[in-house]
Amino acid sequence: MADALVKVESFILEKMSATRIPGLSLALTKGEEIAYARGFGFRDLEKGLPATAGTVYGIGSVTKSFTALAVMMLAEEGRLSLDDPVSKHVPADLRVRGKPVTIHHLLTHTSGIPALAYAEGLIRGSLGLDAVWTPVASPEDVLSYMSGYEEWVAAEPGSRFFYLNEGYALVGMVVSRASGMRYEDFVRERILKPLKMNRSYFSESEVASDPDAAAPYILSREGKHVRSRFPYGPTADGGLLSNCLDMSRYVALLANRGELEGARLVSRESVELMEARHASFPGGFFGDEGYGYGLIVTDRFWDTRLVYHGGSVLVHTAFMGYAPRERAGVVVLANSSGYPLSIIGVYALSALLGRDPEQLPLIKVDRVLDKLQGTYESFRGSYRLQVRRRGDFLMLEYRDLLTESSTPLAPVKVGEDYALFYTVSYGRRVEAEFFIEGDKVTMLYERYKMVKK
Repeated sequence: MADALVKVESFILEKMSATRIPGLSLALTKGEEIAYARGFGFRDLEKGLPATAGTVYGIGSVTKSFTALAVMMLAEEGRLSLDDPVSKHVPADLRVRGKPVTIHHLLTHTSGIPALAYAEGLIRGSLGLDAVWTPVASPEDVLSYMSGYEEWVAAEPGSRFFYLNEGYALVGMVVSRASGMRYEDFVRERILKPLKMNRSYFSESEVASDPDAAAPYILSREGKHVRSRFPYGPTADGGLLSNCLDMSRYVALLANRGELEGARLVSRESVELMEARHASFPGGFFGDEGYGYGLIVTDRFWDTRLVYHGGSVLVHTAFMGYAPRERAGVVVLANSSGYPLSIIGVYALSALLGRDPEQLPLIKVDRVLDKLQGTYESFRGSYRLQVRRRGDFLMLEYRDLLTESSTPLAPVKVGEDYALFYTVSYGRRVEAEFFIEGDKVTMLYERYKMVKK
């Protein structure tokens, strides 16, 4: 395990350096115990303070699983039903094409309403990144913001997945109405306190009094770290702040089927219902993902099941995942956007399970894309093109003393010895082929054969 952790730590520092993440914290769990926990980089660049295993960050949409868990607890107590129309608990007649939207629809993002982007407007506006300002501070504000949503409906309830932050904000209101408590108080009293998650917060005043809270950062176009602020607002869809040590207890609870250290918060059946494939989840890393209640599930993580969710409020990012059969989990938190924490998470979890993370298909693709970057030259170096990576795309760039051009290349096939990309030029498909032989990379593009320097 020690050698595997060295590989994990090297990978983390490599990716933090490449994408300029200021600080990051990681924890791995096995059963009810923390198997490994550490901070990397800076929780506060200006003060030179290091990140620790206990540094507090915003967990973004990982909060949705807490909201779903609260609903399951209330359902077990008979205070609500997952099939209840939302209008039974919320002062709004939420209908899509004449059909009532249920709590189940909101939990699974299958209401038929595409994202209305309140969270994007709130976050980007409050951080000063956009001229648009969306002053939504409460679930009641979300309801007002949604006025006129009927014109944006795109599918029947239950028929199609549209990730809807607004839906989870309303589920928070459902929790409040059904429990008779503020949503934040219910989560604090019924989930955080029993799990001894004593440094997990919803309010700015709580975070400000914590000596180990991460400063939030935005990476500018020039690659500079710009100190920012946390975008506080509605909480049920993404407003919880926590740390890897606290979150490890939460992951252990879920992996242990609703029980931790002899205390049962929710039944095994409810946890498994949260993990069920209620809707197809598009765009997952493994290709078979389904969405449950605040959780995403795949059965293509090695030979086992992985349950996970990510989160981002731009200045803080998060990932939580666990393998139920092995009762093993991972939490990754950072104080900026950058390299996907989901990839760091599955890399570290693979090592914990005794698998070589470098053999993960998504890691193999990642390594190949990095290898393709560089300067390519034609015969005698008479023509040069630069290949740069932009996520899963490549940019083919040309620049001389007076002109420049940039062409995006979309992946078709990415293997360890051959990769095929394409672009479109004046309606015609143009391919770029890469042949990889050890450290030598050759590109065929239009009429040119070019070799990476």
